[in-house]
Amino acid sequence: MDYWSALEVYGEMLKLYLEQGRLLVNSSCKGLEPWQIITATVLSTLVLLWIKGLLFQQESLKSRIKKQCFRMIRKIPFVGATIQTQLNKALDDMSVSLCTLKDGMSYIRSLPAQGLSQTEVLECIKEYDTLGDAHWEKGRVSGAVYSGDRKLTNLLVKVYGDFAWSNPLHPDIFPGVRKMEAEVVRMTCSLFHGGPRSCGTVTSGGTESILMACKAYRDMAYERGIKHPEILAPVSVHAAFDKAAHYFGMRLVHIPLDKKTMKVDVKAMKRAISKNTAMLVCSAPQFPHGVIDPIQEVAQLAVKYNIPFHVDACLGGFLIVFMAKAGYPLAPFDFQVKGVTSISADTHKYGYAPKGSSVILYSDQKYRHYQYFVAPDWQGGIYASPSVAGSRPGGIIAACWATMMHMGEDGYVEATKKIIQTARLIEAGCRKVDGLFVFGQPEVSVVAMGSEVFDIFRLSNALTAKGWNLNTLQFPSSIHICVTLLHTQPGVAEQFVSDVREQVAIIMRNPKEKTTGMGAIYGMAQSIPDRSMVTEISHGFLDCLYSTEAPSVEKNHMNGTSKPH
Repeated sequence: MDYWSALEVYGEMLKLYLEQGRLLVNSSCKGLEPWQIITATVLSTLVLLWIKGLLFQQESLKSRIKKQCFRMIRKIPFVGATIQTQLNKALDDMSVSLCTLKDGMSYIRSLPAQGLSQTEVLECIKEYDTLGDAHWEKGRVSGAVYSGDRKLTNLLVKVYGDFAWSNPLHPDIFPGVRKMEAEVVRMTCSLFHGGPRSCGTVTSGGTESILMACKAYRDMAYERGIKHPEILAPVSVHAAFDKAAHYFGMRLVHIPLDKKTMKVDVKAMKRAISKNTAMLVCSAPQFPHGVIDPIQEVAQLAVKYNIPFHVDACLGGFLIVFMAKAGYPLAPFDFQVKGVTSISADTHKYGYAPKGSSVILYSDQKYRHYQYFVAPDWQGGIYASPSVAGSRPGGIIAACWATMMHMGEDGYVEATKKIIQTARLIEAGCRKVDGLFVFGQPEVSVVAMGSEVFDIFRLSNALTAKGWNLNTLQFPSSIHICVTLLHTQPGVAEQFVSDVREQVAIIMRNPKEKTTGMGAIYGMAQSIPDRSMVTEISHGFLDCLYSTEAPSVEKNHMNGTSKPH
């Protein structure tokens, strides 16, 4: 049988099936009046649309069912009252911890009737500066302050002062700031091996850089006909991707990690790719464990399925680009890898610029165009902005430019060498401590620790008592230290390892002892199945940040410190 004969046979069979279907439908409707057929059709369509709306939402059906169940449980009088009492106690304790003032201090709630002199303002500033007791300048804090060099600080203050009133929203008025921003982007593109069409913008920080990439790929997905765009990212990826999904109506699909390496499971990511996938994401390195995801392997998926691929290098971007020259080569992670379409890197971390600056880069200008916002019909004129903000602080851009020019390649390479050496020293020291283990193979500046013998939050509490301020992590329970230039000061790393060894030895005398204090609260938070309660406490924490009500005198003895993680 030739091709055309076979096609004719199949055509006849199809006609036969269609005819049988027609007869079946007609027989089913026999005896029904037209209004009944129309009503049944409309109702069945509405039911199908309702089912589709129920199943296919940004939040999974399982998550929504859990939330609804917990809402119903909390409506039970005795249960609801007990839970609310505990929540109120936690919020009160948090308020005391965050809002405790020194004796004689109070909050200012209205403008002074007469303005203060500059001398008086500076005296007030000194008083405010003494409220904190974290000795970051001594290298006791994880991350947060990445340089702290006094000479660099003086330079930044001077440059910021010269450009304090500038605004890149008005490039005709402040052409110098426009030039500096363009140069910051171009220098950063060069560091990440961007080609002639690579481009980007300066943003206010890593979160905005990530938001901009997600916004660009969402709009690109819409143009490609994707109605429900999804972000595929490791569970270890920064929470800014959760925020982007929430803000932009996207769905974040979390991909599990390899439990041994803590890198994203590439096979699981491949399985998760669907017609709705708008972007793939990897970290270089990720925040919790300091591990670099398998970027080359994920990039192959991006090329194969024609999906944009973002590398989040916000934390360590200005380390990894210098590591090869510092003597610590890495596997390719930037625009040298075919398939990588965007990279975020924070200049205000290991770029040592002042807080409030980051860079989002794209391999091609076509991607950046999806990031832009333009309102062509506004009465005030054509409004166009490259990122979230309209007006932006030109002083920050100028200070960022000054930092990069002052540091130079040699300065960054030397700083990178010190930081990586220190991180490796801490990692090696912690691996030798009985009862403790290090997650994965950290390649950059973060060393994360856990324990299978005792509650790791006990170690966090013990180190806090010794003056250290570390990051507390969850799922799984762990703590980490993010090494900065301050930790490279003589004796700091050695003291840290010594304190870890000493405190673990004490804990191991009674490894099953329960954790107390903030460690217990953080550990308990992981075990609460109703995550809305954690959200509620977090709302209370954020409310406390804006509180101008001093805690009651009775509670002032509960001095302590806390910070968001």
